Amino acid sequence: MKLSRRQFLHIAPGAATMTAGSRIARAQAYPTRPVRCIVGYAPGGGTDIFVRLVGQVLPARLGQPFIIENRPGASTNIATETVVRAPADGYTLLGTDAAASINATLYEKLGFNFIRDFAMVGITRGPLVVAVHPSIPVKTIPELIAYAKANPGKLAMASSGSGSTNHLAGELFKAITKIDMTHVPYRGAGPATTDLLGGQVQIMFIALPPSLEHIRAGRLRALAVTTTTRFEALPDVPPASDFVPGYEASQWWGMSVRKGTPLEVVYRLNKEVNAILAENQIKARLADLGSELLAGSSDELGAFVTADTENWAKAVKFSGAKPD
Repeated sequence: MKLSRRQFLHIAPGAATMTAGSRIARAQAYPTRPVRCIVGYAPGGGTDIFVRLVGQVLPARLGQPFIIENRPGASTNIATETVVRAPADGYTLLGTDAAASINATLYEKLGFNFIRDFAMVGITRGPLVVAVHPSIPVKTIPELIAYAKANPGKLAMASSGSGSTNHLAGELFKAITKIDMTHVPYRGAGPATTDLLGGQVQIMFIALPPSLEHIRAGRLRALAVTTTTRFEALPDVPPASDFVPGYEASQWWGMSVRKGTPLEVVYRLNKEVNAILAENQIKARLADLGSELLAGSSDELGAFVTADTENWAKAVKFSGAKPD
């Protein structure tokens, strides 16, 4: 039956109301079954701990179980590809970190584009620490730069592996300051930290959790943090950007879903994860891990990841880093 314009205008408002109502009902109904989160690391690492912190509280808020699956390998790319192949329905989340920003440039070919294919629903971030062995006669970033320029290549810069966050944070610092330090990659942060403490290497852009105790005990000397603001756990340590304009290297952990997931579901997840990360007990635990909530909408968190990806691209290109 062909409708007249008058008949169409009469029923159209009701149709629009039904559409809006169905969207609201869909958001309220989600989830109707367990939600899983794929983590690109083995249990016990920073990303895994972050997801499990959220996962302790999320089932009560969503009314469904929250299942964590660890699928380590290829610098989180295996887990990411698993999620990008899953339906965009909010039932398969990805637990990820700054590797997502780095991999966009580090790998020549990926089966996904993280910025294009994923919507962030929660992020915490924190600094690395520019830490030196106490035998090195520098106490500030300007002194470090002067020492490195007077002794090109003499400083051995440890990292947890080629293309890792702490490797590229150091490379970005080298690129901006035009100093020469010799990169010494290790298979993991543990052995790198051990040799830094022993003086076999002299400097590392190290994560806060494994370094904080050693800094407080005087076994390592903290020169700066790599974020553009001071961090609560090290209130007397300035940002490196105070002396090196334009320098920033954040470590972050986050949760995301595939783009194409209904916006109402993305909004719900973003709201719930932000609320969990703002709880006092969770905030205290995150501080122990060297991170804090980066509050914002999914679009705002996505903008942060886009800027972070552009920042790390400079370091990857300067260093010539290749995947391990």
